[in-house]
Amino acid sequence: MSGIIVGFDGSSHAQVALEWAMREASIHDEPLTVLVVEQIAAAGLQGMLVFPADDTFLIDARVSAREAVAKAAAQLGGRVPPSVTVQAIFGMPAAALIEASKDADLLVVGSRGVGSFTRLLPGSVSSQVIHHAYCPVVVVPADRNA
Repeated sequence: MSGIIVGFDGSSHAQVALEWAMREASIHDEPLTVLVVEQIAAAGLQGMLVFPADDTFLIDARVSAREAVAKAAAQLGGRVPPSVTVQAIFGMPAAALIEASKDADLLVVGSRGVGSFTRLLPGSVSSQVIHHAYCPVVVVPADRNA
């Protein structure tokens, strides 16, 4: 996944990051990959319990991300990146974004998402990505006017 990768989880923070990433990819004529990571796990007494994956989660995630891309493209007034790819995978969000950063020119995330641990560790995914990504990272604040 060369070019720009943006993490998307459906939150308002992620929408702002998506809009920023689309604008940046357009300006630099770079391909954009929208990466949705569906976390299917729950905390247990012995650690993490991973439940079987259901492909309907990925289908719904792709549809939601494509709608968000269309909304962002409309706001850009036709100035869009040369290509936009939407990928949805199962995994741990921070780990998947860090892995994707190995081949990226830039990784973009929102300042806070909708993960199950948001109330306990605000911005935990963006914090992990900042510290461990293999490429430059932009954390777009939610109050940014896109």
